[in-house]
Amino acid sequence: MSIAVKFFASLSETINLSEAHVTYQAEMTVERVWQLATGQQPRLNNTLAALNMEYVGFDQTVSDGDEVAFFPPVTGG
Repeated sequence: MSIAVKFFASLSETINLSEAHVTYQAEMTVERVWQLATGQQPRLNNTLAALNMEYVGFDQTVSDGDEVAFFPPVTGG
């Protein structure tokens, strides 16, 4: 019972972590996944989250076996 966690781009460099696994807990949110995967490191306000490749808010609940990804906002031109 686990959640796969991925960190991308400059966010990965900032927290010095590219991926992790956390043990699933009932009623677990994306925010809780962040806390467990990063060891309670503070989250930048503009961090984006995706659950199974769909953008979600940090209050979204997760299920066992899900993949949660975190990344900085995308910019382009």
